[in-house]
Amino acid sequence: MDIDRFIARNAPSWDRLERLSSRAGRGLRRLTPAEVDELVDTYQRVSSHLSHARVAYDDPALTARLTRLVSQANGVIYASRTRTLRAVSDFFAWRFPAAVWQSGRFVAASAALLLVPALAIGVWMATSDAALEASAPDAVRESYLEEDFEDYYSSEPAAQFATEVTVNNIQVAIAAFATGVLLCLPAAALLILNGANLGFAGGLFADAGELGKFFGLILPHGLLELTAVVVAGAAGLRLGWAVIAPGDRTRGQAVGDEARRAGVIALGLTLAFVVAGIIEGFITGRGVPTGLRVGIGVLAELAFVTWIVVQGRAATLRGVTGALGELDQGWDELAVARERAWAR
Repeated sequence: MDIDRFIARNAPSWDRLERLSSRAGRGLRRLTPAEVDELVDTYQRVSSHLSHARVAYDDPALTARLTRLVSQANGVIYASRTRTLRAVSDFFAWRFPAAVWQSGRFVAASAALLLVPALAIGVWMATSDAALEASAPDAVRESYLEEDFEDYYSSEPAAQFATEVTVNNIQVAIAAFATGVLLCLPAAALLILNGANLGFAGGLFADAGELGKFFGLILPHGLLELTAVVVAGAAGLRLGWAVIAPGDRTRGQAVGDEARRAGVIALGLTLAFVVAGIIEGFITGRGVPTGLRVGIGVLAELAFVTWIVVQGRAATLRGVTGALGELDQGWDELAVARERAWAR
């Protein structure tokens, strides 16, 4: 089905959902029980249209329109529910994974901006005597390799250290996505700088033949921490791209849409940074055997990636867009809203 036929066939449902949502936005009691049924059914139908449009058509205006309709209806139905811990559960189960999953190409670009400089600088430092000598005096490099790098992870009490690195990482993430609106440039520069610093350290250890020590100290917390930084950078790039290429939307509309997703990503990443900070503060430099601490880091990374892939894909299929303010409650609670209306 081409896009014109798709729109012509389904536009009546979209218009109807908008009318019902607008009326219900002033209170579900403004709808009859039959109309609540219709609101729920039409919401589910338009959610499937949104999922299809994302996959089948490259039309930002159409996707934006359906996203707005689904989000509006979702919020109306959710508003009838008490905001309990279930709202937090819905956020982490659906909205956050959806926001990250649907930012896939920006995540790939963000990862490249961090990892390519890291690899390039690392190889250069490990293979160029001139680069090595220019980096720092011999005594400074020796102290860094033998003491400073490892001692950093036990330089303060574990709880204090974990708190400080968590706050620092959250600040870096906020800077990465908030500055993205400036045509992506500050966010890209921040990713490149972090990658260069990582490559610099790795190159020094590689030249000294101690890559095992380097990875043993970086991987436990770094896998999850760097993944979270990459995702934050992706949110910034997506925000900046909305300014550069808004498509059929106005720049204000495009930036507003992406800012709502960036807000969800920023909130969700807080959990990842807290976990990475706990690992860095209590495990990385606290005498835990190398194999065990690396294993903990790998498990944390696998858990995060699996969460995003599995839940992000499932949320997208359900029509969840990941925008801030979009309050998805699942099909079981949609049924509850319907039953309440009929019980009046």
